[in-house]
This record gives sequence, C-alpha cells and structure tokens, in this order.
Amino acid sequence: MPESAKTAAVHAISQGHHYPPADQEPARSSLAHFLWPADFEAEQGRLILGNGASELIDLIIRMAPAGTWKPGPFQTQYKEYERSARNNGFEMLAADSSDKANVCCLVNPCNPTGDYLELSEVKSWISNNVLPGGYVLIDESMQPWHSPEFRQHSLLSQHEYIRSLYREQGISVFIMHSWTKLWCCTGLRLGSVVCPTADHMRAIKKSQVPWSVNIVALAFLNAVVSDEKYLQKTWQMTPLWRQQSIDQLSARFPTWEFFGRSFLSWIWVDTKSEDVAERAIELARAAGVPVRSGRPGYNLPTFVRMAVRDPAKFSVLLGAWKLL
Repeated sequence: MPESAKTAAVHAISQGHHYPPADQEPARSSLAHFLWPADFEAEQGRLILGNGASELIDLIIRMAPAGTWKPGPFQTQYKEYERSARNNGFEMLAADSSDKANVCCLVNPCNPTGDYLELSEVKSWISNNVLPGGYVLIDESMQPWHSPEFRQHSLLSQHEYIRSLYREQGISVFIMHSWTKLWCCTGLRLGSVVCPTADHMRAIKKSQVPWSVNIVALAFLNAVVSDEKYLQKTWQMTPLWRQQSIDQLSARFPTWEFFGRSFLSWIWVDTKSEDVAERAIELARAAGVPVRSGRPGYNLPTFVRMAVRDPAKFSVLLGAWKLL
C-alpha cells in the first residue's frame, strides 16, 4: 500500500464524525485527472465512484436492457459479472456463441487467465457480440499495469468511438475499474465506472446508496493518484519479478504451463494435475503465502493463480513447494 495514501487514510479517521461528501469530491476529480490528464474537466461528468467495482457492476446490470448476457471470449473470467446477470434474470449465452447479446461483459486484461485484447480487437469484439441498444461492460482493472502509456491502450482514450457507438447504434459502453488491486487496498473498497454519457452516470447515482464510499477510502484515493513513484516502481519491477518467478518455477516444475502477458501482476499456472494443484495450495497457505485455486467458480482444478511478489516473498513460496 502506498505510504502517502495510507497516511491520508489514517488522518481521515479524525473526520469520521462527518458524512462523506455526496459528490465524492475532491477524490472524483482527482481520479478523473489521473485517467485523463489532458482533458479531465470535459470528461469527468461521466465518472462515478463506488464501494468497490462490485457495487457498480450490480447497479449497471440492474439498469441494463433485459434479455441475454454474454462473457468475453476467454477460457473463463472474473465471475462477478455473471453472478449479477444470473441474479437479475438474464439468459446466459456461452462465450463462443455466435449470437449477439443484450449485455456483454469483457474483462481485459482477463483475470484470471491473463489473456489480453488490444484496442482494435476489443472494438471488433464489441461489434461482433453486442446487440443494438445493448450494454457492454469492459473491465480494465488490470490495464494500468500495462506501462506508463496505459491510457493510450485503453478505451479511456476512445471518447469519439464511445460517443459514436451510442449515437449510431444505441450501444452503451461502460469502462469498469476496481482500484483495490493496483493500490493494494482491498479492505477500503474502491471502484469506478466511466459511463458513455453523463446521463448514464446520473442514472447510476440515482440508484446508488447514499455515501457508499466512506471518507477513509475517498481520502486514500485523493492522495494515491498523485503517487508517481509507486507507479513507476510497479511498471519497472512487475515484469522483472514475474519473469524471474516463471524461470525458477519452470526449472523446478518443467511440466507446468504459465499464462499471461508480461506486465500482469499475477501468473495463471496449469500444474497439469488436480492433486498437485491442491497440494500446492495447501503448502502455500501453511507458509503464509497463499495462492488461489482454479477450482472454485472457474472449474479448472489443475490451475492455480499466484501473485507476482518481490524475490524475498517469492522465495518463501518456492521453499514451501520443495515438498511437492
């Protein structure tokens, strides 16, 4: 967790006798400036914060056109979108269905598989999968790890494309972010969505529980978006540590297969054995460096998902796996 933002969050507790600002300011404007450094004032009316991305996912799915729902084209993806769609009565389409859907949800980069579509591929996928008048939720929570140029590779930069898609086909594009991963603050619950128009944002806000983002989370966000040193270290070290981890694991477990782009903060691993995966999870948990199973939700029991960590922490995991 970035220290400057942690300090701001701790200080905010002294203001706990006040309600959070209903307009989410100044944190919302600060995040807008982070997303669009050059033109944030023109675009921030489309941005709203939430109590984690989960709150916003559910609010958008509830206001989406009824009918069919479809996931991204990958082997699997983060399940919160599907959970919300099922709870709201959507008919489920398979990822490889040739039918277009009323609501589509693409996690890009994909958690957990590590798959990634470039901008041109994302646009093509939207064209081939979303019905006119439909909603499409693009989860870019892991996109900021890409590089200092992450905005250029993101739908955040595609203002005219998003406007024209809504104007000409009635397709509403929502860009989702969970900020708890990038800034290591899962307990604070911080998410945002960039809506296709300010009217969409106001519709979400009308249904959102008042004060859903507390003052501690708002203070943290307002500070963390200015911590450039933290991001520079993230961009510099993540690919290096990730490759070092893969190299050492490959040497010890030559049958294992590793997935995901080099910039990602986790590694999706196929151990090729349900028993080995289960044992690896047990040993990691006992050593205090847990990895996640691919069995719950994803039904991929030979897979594990492990975070990219600095060499000292990774050595603990590697030591625990000597018993595999």
